[in-house]
Amino acid sequence: MKAKNGLIFFSVAVGLGIFVFLLLYDWVKIPAGHVGVLVNLYGSSRGVQAEELSVGRYWEGPGEEIYIFPVYERNYVWTQDVQEGSPADESFTFQTAEGLAVNADIGITCTVEHDKVSTLFEKYRLHLDEIVSGPLRNAVRDAINRHAASMTVEEVYSEKKVQLMDTVFKEVAKEFKPKGIQVSKISLIGTFRLPNSVLEALNAKITATQRAMQRENELREAEAEARKRIVQAKADAEANEIRQRTITPLLIEQQKLENQRMAIEKWNGVMPSFTGDGAMPFIQIK
Repeated sequence: MKAKNGLIFFSVAVGLGIFVFLLLYDWVKIPAGHVGVLVNLYGSSRGVQAEELSVGRYWEGPGEEIYIFPVYERNYVWTQDVQEGSPADESFTFQTAEGLAVNADIGITCTVEHDKVSTLFEKYRLHLDEIVSGPLRNAVRDAINRHAASMTVEEVYSEKKVQLMDTVFKEVAKEFKPKGIQVSKISLIGTFRLPNSVLEALNAKITATQRAMQRENELREAEAEARKRIVQAKADAEANEIRQRTITPLLIEQQKLENQRMAIEKWNGVMPSFTGDGAMPFIQIK
């Protein structure tokens, strides 16, 4: 009886131990294309474990947390459209040199470097999505604000738009490269949004400039055509003058003789005939 009770007690104890183990520990899977970092949340050893976790399954014990980072290229967008990316308006608003407010949707493409996952976590102690929506987005916003503030609204909207985005990309990429994030692209989604009054004025100015350039091109073409006609007329006049100087009485007589020779060669030897009343036609032959 005692042996049976002991077996029951042992079974209960084992079951309870397994239950407690499953309650305290979590089975975490690190999928392909990801790297894990095991973090001790409590005690003197709290912090990042020196060894990163590769693809596989791991037990996450009490006081531990495994952070999983994707190490493949990912795209993020910060837009005004609440249906894309985030339910909140994440677009950027900045000011130009004139103090005019400009709004824009921005996209970014980045990759976490495989061998710098621990470095990245030590810096921010956040998941990747939190880093992108926090520190990385702030860096993009600050760069746009700083560089756009020295540009006119016309430059931002047209001729220096590409230059602005390229400058922001290079600055942010340089800042985050040592931290473990490789930024491969920062781009404008759509176009900059301006106040309607400013947009209408800019469009009118652009249209006027295009028309002026068209008229200038037409004028250049007309001037070129006129110069071409003048050169041709001058060439014709010089050719005529040269021909007139070279025509002599001897050349004229030679041309007459040549014409007579050609007429004789074409004659078939038959004298002209005449029928009807009247006198016989008289032909004088020299």
